[in-house]
Amino acid sequence: MKAIRNVILALTLTLTGITSMTDPSLAQAQVPSPTTTGVMVILTVKAGVTREQVMAVMPDEIRQTVQLYLSGKVREWYSRSDGRGAVFLLDAKDVAEGHAIMDGLPLARQDLIDHEYIAVGPLMPLRLLMAKP
Repeated sequence: MKAIRNVILALTLTLTGITSMTDPSLAQAQVPSPTTTGVMVILTVKAGVTREQVMAVMPDEIRQTVQLYLSGKVREWYSRSDGRGAVFLLDAKDVAEGHAIMDGLPLARQDLIDHEYIAVGPLMPLRLLMAKP
C-alpha cells in the first residue's frame, strides 16, 4: 500500500510540474521564480567553418577551458555526439555571467561557434514536497 501511495505522489508531483511548465499563467500564479544555480551552454560550430579552422584553435581553447574548470567556472563539459561542438555546465548566477565566461575563449573570439545559453536550477516540482499537507 505504501509503495502505491509513493507512486501516486510521484506521479502527482510530476504532472503538477508538467502543468506548471506548460501553462505560463499557472506557473506564475503558483510557483515562485526559479533559482538559477548554473548555466548550460550548447556550443555549435558555425555553418561553413571547417574542421581545420577549429583544430587550429583547439590547443588554446583546451588550455583555457581547463583553467576555467580548475577555477570552478566550468562544472561539467561534454562532447556533442554529432561532433559539432560541446555542452558546458557553468557555475554562473545568470546567462550574462555565462556569456562573459564563454566569450573569452578562443573559438568564440574568432567567431567560429554559436552559443545557446540556458539558465538552470533546482527542479521546481520538488518544492511541492516541502509544502505542508
